[in-house]
Amino acid sequence: MFANVGWGEMLLLVVVGLVILGPERLPGAIRWTSSTLRQARDYISGATSQLRDDLGPDFEDLRQPLSELQKLRGMTPRAALTKHLLDGDDSWISEAFSSPDKPHSAGGPQPQPQPEPAKPVPEPLPPGTPAPFDSDAT
Repeated sequence: MFANVGWGEMLLLVVVGLVILGPERLPGAIRWTSSTLRQARDYISGATSQLRDDLGPDFEDLRQPLSELQKLRGMTPRAALTKHLLDGDDSWISEAFSSPDKPHSAGGPQPQPQPEPAKPVPEPLPPGTPAPFDSDAT
C-alpha cells in the first residue's frame, strides 16, 4: 500500500500531522495508524491462507490468470493483442504494411489492382442556364 511512498513524502506527512494534530497527539495517531494497518494485513493474510486451504491445488489455477493480467498491465495494447490473439506472431501484419509492391506470404502472390478508367469531367453550365432537374432522384 505504501510501497511508492519515499522518505520525502513520509517527512511531509509527519510535518502535516504535526501541524494538524499537534505534538501531543501525533505519537498516539501514529501508533493507532500502525496498529490498524498491521491488523488489516493480518486479516488479509489470514483470508488468503484460509482460501488456499479451502481450495487446495485449485488456488494456483486462480492465481495464474491473475498473474497473466498483471503482466499485461505493463504491455502496450498492440503487444497484448499480439500475444493473446496471434500467439506472439505478428509477422503477417508487419509484412502486409511494409511494402505494398511485395507479395504477401499468407496467400501467395496477390493480383495487382487494375487502375480505374478516367471518368469524363462534365462541362460547366453557361451563366444563366438553370441547373438540370431529375424528378426520379428527388
